Amino acid sequence: MVPASAMKDRICGIARSLDDAVEEVFQLMMGMSCLPTGQCPSEEREMISAVIGLAGAMSGICVLYSGTTAALRMAETLTGAPTTKLNDTVKDAVGEICNMVAGAWKTRQPSLTSDCMLSTPTVVTGTNYQLHNQRPKFRVERFYCFESHLFAITLLCESLQ
Repeated sequence: MVPASAMKDRICGIARSLDDAVEEVFQLMMGMSCLPTGQCPSEEREMISAVIGLAGAMSGICVLYSGTTAALRMAETLTGAPTTKLNDTVKDAVGEICNMVAGAWKTRQPSLTSDCMLSTPTVVTGTNYQLHNQRPKFRVERFYCFESHLFAITLLCESLQ
């Protein structure tokens, strides 16, 4: 059993490395800054979530959650092609951003670098939906802002070796 103070320190370290991973992906892949914020994304009529599964030394998921407006801007910046509706290109772009963030975060965790695999992204869109997970060992939820757009990334850990 890990002492509560050690787990709290580990979760703080995971949050910091997640912030670094998000900033790295947005800088390298989209040429823009993306910083942590205290604001959660506002609910829009249609929302989008990209989910990456983690298996091996850590079992869990990484979820990127945003409204359509932020997703459209992420996709436009990543692909260079403007779009006005939530289409397959936008879904693929959001899934790939989540995948890159999960990968960049994982490389910052020495115990996970080679012993944790990532799934392909699953993207969910719609209105009034929730993603459920069995009782996680820990949950790290962070909110981010790029330009004036907000989104969230959540890491849910079911088990950690």
